[in-house]
Amino acid sequence: MDLYLQGHDYRYAVEQMLMTLFPGQRPRYPDGEPGSAQPAALLTLSQADNTLTAQATLWWEGDAYQAVQSAPLPQDGTEQAAEGLRRQLVRLAFYQAGVAALGQEPPWGALTGVRPVKLPTRVLAQGGSTQQAHDLLTQRYRVTPSRADLAVECAQAALSVRHTLTPSQMSLYLGIPFCPSRCAYCSFISADVKGALALVEPYVDALCQEIAAAGEALRREGITIPTAYFGGGTPTTLSAPQLDRVLTALCTHLPMEDCYELTVEAGRPDTITADKLAVLRRHGVHRISINPQTMEDTVLRRMGRAHTAQDIRQAMALARQHFGGLVNMDLIAGLPGDTPQGFARTLHEVLAMDPANITVHTLALKKGARLMEEQGALCAPHEVAEMLALAESTLRGAGYAPYYLYRQKYMSGSFENVGWAKPDTLCAYNIVMMEELQSVLSLGAGGVTKLVNPRTGEIRRLSNPKFPREYLDALPRLCADKAQAAAFQAQLAAQAANPPCQRESL
Repeated sequence: MDLYLQGHDYRYAVEQMLMTLFPGQRPRYPDGEPGSAQPAALLTLSQADNTLTAQATLWWEGDAYQAVQSAPLPQDGTEQAAEGLRRQLVRLAFYQAGVAALGQEPPWGALTGVRPVKLPTRVLAQGGSTQQAHDLLTQRYRVTPSRADLAVECAQAALSVRHTLTPSQMSLYLGIPFCPSRCAYCSFISADVKGALALVEPYVDALCQEIAAAGEALRREGITIPTAYFGGGTPTTLSAPQLDRVLTALCTHLPMEDCYELTVEAGRPDTITADKLAVLRRHGVHRISINPQTMEDTVLRRMGRAHTAQDIRQAMALARQHFGGLVNMDLIAGLPGDTPQGFARTLHEVLAMDPANITVHTLALKKGARLMEEQGALCAPHEVAEMLALAESTLRGAGYAPYYLYRQKYMSGSFENVGWAKPDTLCAYNIVMMEELQSVLSLGAGGVTKLVNPRTGEIRRLSNPKFPREYLDALPRLCADKAQAAAFQAQLAAQAANPPCQRESL
């Protein structure tokens, strides 16, 4: 789509809305004025006295659609607030014109971005009611009532976790960038372990060194770890002795004394063995994840998953011996070759296995994934909607509640991913990470440390190299980064212990 911007340069905001309304279109910015080429959009922004006005004109399939959004400048007078309002008006004007052209609204309305739960969380944290949070989503952003319900429930779960956090803590992520094979929908940086076998042992050595450096820095600054997540890739691609080495380093060096939640992604059932699960349990792992994605064998083969539904059943039987029911299982709605009927069979069979958590993802087309080349084989949006509606009604009926939620680019039908949990079994790390409630220290290839200042909302990032070979070469720098991250968190803890009002009175 040809995009013409006048009076502003909010390209990112406009492109977010373009992706939401017209996911098949790509932005272009021609010179000059709009001509006869279609589709196209002219998005203008102007100010008269204290009023901002955004206007959108959209040319789509031979017709023109217009919309206008106006609002007074914020009363607090800050440029940050004014800038946010300008972007919002441009997005809403474009949205209104786009909805008129399409004749329907997407499930999340005009709300863009991957973290829709942040809005209702902010309302509730400031003392607002659940109804006020719901109204903000449905009235200002045109979110459907059912999606607003999901977001508000997840906001309540986020606040329940936020109240337990302290400034002298950081959550922890450890990454293993290896998998048995590459799934068709995957864009994560992970290597087929068969092709990268020579790198696995050096990688484990390097990861243990980074763990030791992180532990030294955290203990020096008095920082502890409340929640930790071992992801990837697939951590259980490692052998039992390799898992034992990593977890021994974790428990030896890192301040895990107050850690109440340690999760290991054992996602691929073809990597799960009794000896590996015994290692995890011996080192105090609380929770694991086994991710069938689907229980339809034909769909599994199409996705490049080297296992069957029977392998999943056997893996869950093993997990039950070591972890009881404290297991998460991931499903994906919209996989090529699947149907609403097949998804229903998957959902009911997974429920029969009685996991504590079930995360229902919507298929997202990610750059670098094989499915980007197979878009014609995808489920239709109305089929995905049927799958998600079935998942919600079935899971609620079985006693599960939504506790975290996020969205992704190029997501089928512009829907969402939702984590569902039985009472008192939610994964706090998922909430901390997705809602950016606390700093997260990341170790291993592809890890991104997020240094979060909850008071200001500022987030700084320290990125580890994505590929195992680059990670090995960068190890000295990465160890130094851990000291920087620990010092940042220690400074936050010191500020919380001695806030400005107290310092001024001394």
